Amino acid sequence: MPGMMSRAFSLLVGDDVRIKKPAFFSLSRSSAKPFGRLTDRELLQMESEIGKQLFGPIPHGHRREFFCLDAHTWIWHEEWVDQDNRIQLATTRYEIQQNGVLKIQEGARYSYLDGDELDHLLSATRIYYERVAREVYRRDPETGVKLASDLI
Repeated sequence: MPGMMSRAFSLLVGDDVRIKKPAFFSLSRSSAKPFGRLTDRELLQMESEIGKQLFGPIPHGHRREFFCLDAHTWIWHEEWVDQDNRIQLATTRYEIQQNGVLKIQEGARYSYLDGDELDHLLSATRIYYERVAREVYRRDPETGVKLASDLI
């Protein structure tokens, strides 16, 4: 899986030399578990706690999730109650493919990202990986080495 994750990252960011792949990215959730008893689902929830903060304040009454599901899939999900007191859901899946990043939304809406939307997703994924590495897995995002505070 690390090879696939590395390939997905290079597909996501292309050949842009300004973007450095974090060393932590090559670790799988299973091999990098910060606490031996957490399940992958619990780790995803911890990662999503960070991810949901990356796009600004969450409106009152809304629920937001943003996380990396696997080596080639990112999920953005929002829920809220509308003025008619009905629950509304919006889920966007981003798939890293050979041709680019495919955005998939409800109602059979598919499009490849480009321009500002692609730049924003790239920025969000970089920040996500940096923060998740430090805050969830307690590793340096550049080297993948355990943080000094955890070595004591």
